[in-house]
Amino acid sequence: MQTIAIHELPTSQVFAALDSNPQGLTPDEARERLAQYGLNVLHEPPRKPLIRALLAHFTHLMAWLLWIGGGVAFVAQTPTLGIAIWLVNIINGLFSFWQEYKAEQATAALRRMLPSYARVRRAGAEMRIPAEHLVPGDVLLLAEGDHISADARLVRETELRVDQSALSGESHPVRKTADPISGIGLSHAELPNLVFAGTSVTSGTAEAVVFATGMRTAFGEIARLTLSVGDELSPLQREMERLTRVVSAIAVGVGLFFFVLAVAIAGIDLANGFIFALGMIVAFVPEGLLPTVTLALALGTQRMARRNALVKRLSAVETLGCTTVICTDKTGTLTQNEMTVREIWVGGRQISVSGVGYAPEGSFSECGALLERPADDPELRRLLLAATLCNDARLIPPHTMTPEDQGHSNNGERWSILGDPTEAALLVAARKAGIDNDAEAQQIPRIRELPFESRRKRMSVVCRLQPQVAAHRSAGFVAYVKGAPKETLALCTSFAVGNSIQPLDETQRADILAANDQYARAGLRVLAVAQRLLNAMPASFEAEHIERDLTFLGLIAMMDPPRPEVESAVATCHAAGIRIIMITGDYGLTAESIARRIGIIRGAQPRIVTGAELDSMDDAALHDALTDEVLFARVAPEHKLRVVSALRAQGHVVAVTGDGVNDAPALKQADIGVAMGRAGTDVAREAADIILTDDNFASIVSAVEEGRAVYANIKKFATYIFTSNTPEAVPFVLFAFSGGRIPIALNVMHILSIDLGTDIVPALALGAEPPEPGIMERPPRSLKEHVVTGAMLRRAYLWLGPVQSLAAMAAFYYQYWTNGYWGQWLDLPADGPLYRSATAMALAAVVTTQIGNLFAQRSERLSVLRLPLMGNRLIWIGIATEVILIVAIVYVPFLQDVIGTAAFNPVNWIVLALWAPALLLVDELRKLVIARRK
Repeated sequence: MQTIAIHELPTSQVFAALDSNPQGLTPDEARERLAQYGLNVLHEPPRKPLIRALLAHFTHLMAWLLWIGGGVAFVAQTPTLGIAIWLVNIINGLFSFWQEYKAEQATAALRRMLPSYARVRRAGAEMRIPAEHLVPGDVLLLAEGDHISADARLVRETELRVDQSALSGESHPVRKTADPISGIGLSHAELPNLVFAGTSVTSGTAEAVVFATGMRTAFGEIARLTLSVGDELSPLQREMERLTRVVSAIAVGVGLFFFVLAVAIAGIDLANGFIFALGMIVAFVPEGLLPTVTLALALGTQRMARRNALVKRLSAVETLGCTTVICTDKTGTLTQNEMTVREIWVGGRQISVSGVGYAPEGSFSECGALLERPADDPELRRLLLAATLCNDARLIPPHTMTPEDQGHSNNGERWSILGDPTEAALLVAARKAGIDNDAEAQQIPRIRELPFESRRKRMSVVCRLQPQVAAHRSAGFVAYVKGAPKETLALCTSFAVGNSIQPLDETQRADILAANDQYARAGLRVLAVAQRLLNAMPASFEAEHIERDLTFLGLIAMMDPPRPEVESAVATCHAAGIRIIMITGDYGLTAESIARRIGIIRGAQPRIVTGAELDSMDDAALHDALTDEVLFARVAPEHKLRVVSALRAQGHVVAVTGDGVNDAPALKQADIGVAMGRAGTDVAREAADIILTDDNFASIVSAVEEGRAVYANIKKFATYIFTSNTPEAVPFVLFAFSGGRIPIALNVMHILSIDLGTDIVPALALGAEPPEPGIMERPPRSLKEHVVTGAMLRRAYLWLGPVQSLAAMAAFYYQYWTNGYWGQWLDLPADGPLYRSATAMALAAVVTTQIGNLFAQRSERLSVLRLPLMGNRLIWIGIATEVILIVAIVYVPFLQDVIGTAAFNPVNWIVLALWAPALLLVDELRKLVIARRK
């Protein structure tokens, strides 16, 4: 089936080229082609078996460490704690699996977007068939409101406009034609005589011949692109793998070292030495780290949800924090997607219009003076009336929707539109002036329309004038024209001033063009409006007969205004070292104007690369382009995907925003895909990692801030957890080097009660810390920067850890000394109630000093005095929880039996309380020294 140049053929040859005819296929032909081409559906990728996806969450390295940790607990004859460790592993795995279960369904969403039925003509009869039964050669019948189920070539159309924003990224309905097109300089989606699967008819009727179905459609190509993008680990997932390897190496290395010491120096037999070494491994494996990371990410998703960002994949939270480049589209994300008239040039006068959006609220002013009754201004009224009548859009007031309008007006809570946003902006301006659009359309009814064509760059309507509204009693009809200023002005021979019509000379033409240039340089989209009074019904409605000898009425300049909060969000990105690149389906100059207005473009000569230029670039040329200040315009899905891939190849962490089907491959290829929740398609939302519920770029910046906070918080609670590793290990070291004469102050059960008990809620509280002041004034973290660094290990193991070890051993000996063993360091009783109460004192000392450590870890750089005392209420909940737990472990008989503790004198808590601020004080000293050095 020849489809390569189907757009170049005259309609008379289209049927022959597709082996069809105007009466449609016969039932037998349709069955044969269905067998040949298959169903009109998108193929789903082979899915990983559910059991394999589930097991993956229980078989990674950290999970294996937890399984081993549980096994150690069983070997140490503490089955309760062994079961607890395994339950933590099981719960964490199930939670992670559930969070990511439906993260990859882009192709299924593409399939859902295809409508269920299509209207076709077969064997001369119109019928309704399942869309999946469409085949090449079918004659497709289209009308307003229809979804299009396959790619097809138009053979007949009447004022057809198609919404293909989901495919092309263009927000405006596209005018279609059945005429042959050369296609030179146009992308596939821009060919005006083709319609595509997954798009919809906004107005008009048409007949088209199907030339592609299923995976051969433009949608199918995007689906294939999306499927070709493989899943990759996020930076956090890669970092957690590295962290697990580092921790495992440290734990196993320490365990082996002390196994040798225990056997060679302490004289312990091999069996007990093995258990002793496993205890050391348990001491250095942070069993609570993985669940704490998962819960911290979950808390981050909740905070981001409150800031209008819904997270589908937990690791995506942190990925945003190390983003170096944001590739963003324009319409609806940076702008409000509501075209608004801002300036009017009429009769040599410049009039400004206030108000934003589609609500008809605003005023008109000239030279700063308010126009009290703009509808009484003859020049302004004539211009706006012409723009209103030469118009196919509709305004929908709040709470006045008809059933067919549902889904077009934000649930009726605000003014909205049906049709072209540019035309709707003209209706809004007329209403602001006090012109009743509907009443005027009844007074001056339309009898014919000449639709907008890219070749003419104009639209015209012919209307009948009632005698009471005719400007000249001899005129019975009027042609209203609106279009590109230069092309429209070239057809004008006169212009309207006040209530008179004057000849148009070269000086006036120059003034009009100068005004047009002024508006264009300001980034405004400019339309010219003209009219022609007709004495009688035109003999011909061809454009060349209607659009001549026009009277110029004025210029209307409009823009899709940027969201008010975007400019400050862009400035925040620049301060944070994040580059923003606009990739849009819009025209380059329009994109540049918006980019410059909101601060994305700051240089005098930015580079604008179109999709056609990108096709001619090799990888080296694209690399060079990306080193400049650049934006990409008129791009196709494969272009956006290529730009994202090139940026990642340069080592960038790339976030991509998008809302259409055309954005899905790039959203999936990016390190972090951000889809629009309101305007976004199902495909975009399924391919993305994060969904913005307000479609607002500023929410991305808020999410980046939260992502940075999440990574900082992971480092905080990792340091918090690692600090207690030292006092957990020191008792084994003393036991080994003393040849067993110093009893073990903390055994395996005590260690696990810290790692999986008292430390969990405080560590989680650190995971809920709000972003620190100045976090968005630092550059993005390098992917070479790790959670576990030498500085962090020195701080935890060599600075805070020794102080905590001193507190634990001092408390251990204090219990002996106050019970008759004063001054005795060796050969203390290693069993019985006194020993168990002494270990309880050591355990309590670790827990109480962790309270000071909790405050110390709230910031690695800032003094605790610079942080709000109640800025994180979970801190206080964490302190209360660990105090309650340690009191229960010391005094509740059941827990005494499980953990191996005994009660001590309540007065001893005073001694323990004195140790509580120790770690906070020594860390404040460290921060003070660092601050003075800087």
